[in-house]
Amino acid sequence: MIYKNIEEGRFISRPNRFLAIVEMEGTQHVVHVKNTSRCRELLTEGAKVFVEKSGNPQRKTGYSLITVEKDGRLFNIDSQAPNKICLEGIIGKQIVLPGMTGYMETVRTEKAYGDSRLDIYIEERLETGIRKAYIEVKGVTLEEDGVARFPDAPTERGLRHIGELRRIAASGDLAYIIFILQMKGSRSFEPNDRMHPAFGEALRFAAAEGVRPLAYDCLVGPDRIEAADPVPIIF
Repeated sequence: MIYKNIEEGRFISRPNRFLAIVEMEGTQHVVHVKNTSRCRELLTEGAKVFVEKSGNPQRKTGYSLITVEKDGRLFNIDSQAPNKICLEGIIGKQIVLPGMTGYMETVRTEKAYGDSRLDIYIEERLETGIRKAYIEVKGVTLEEDGVARFPDAPTERGLRHIGELRRIAASGDLAYIIFILQMKGSRSFEPNDRMHPAFGEALRFAAAEGVRPLAYDCLVGPDRIEAADPVPIIF
């Protein structure tokens, strides 16, 4: 995934979930933050950031905040990126789905199931019929001491998605939850039990019932991000 018209700046402050103040070449700009999560450990005063200049003159903000540097590493905080990264990774076979052959006949996004819309739906044609797979994608920007964690805030929506995935697995179809770590270098991934213990408990139950959790980190540059390597999940 590649961004266009990237410029470097310095993070000043975040007045609300949607906006940040970024200084570029001595001038402060109000920019759009493409992530409503807290990101407190990343968005610290003086941090080097990279913003994408908008080509739409009608927008209220001329830039979007995309990437943050922390301790010499780049973290992508675009919450719209993980679904695209995951889909590109599956199609390009950087992301391997256990139980699937990799020869996809149908690929859809935003597939309705129950009361939810799951991010990716895949069909494979086998000699014995059609194999169906449902995938929910979660972007991860929180890392503490080399361990990536999700969520960074309570997520009732995430609990609902896990419930749908458990029902899919029980029906005999394949169900995956894929955590896209929007950084490189994490040694492992864990559910963030301190922030939302119910999510961690639900994820463990789901894994025991046939839902397949996966975690992949990413190669991140100022103007790009792509899926890289599997990361161990520690329960």
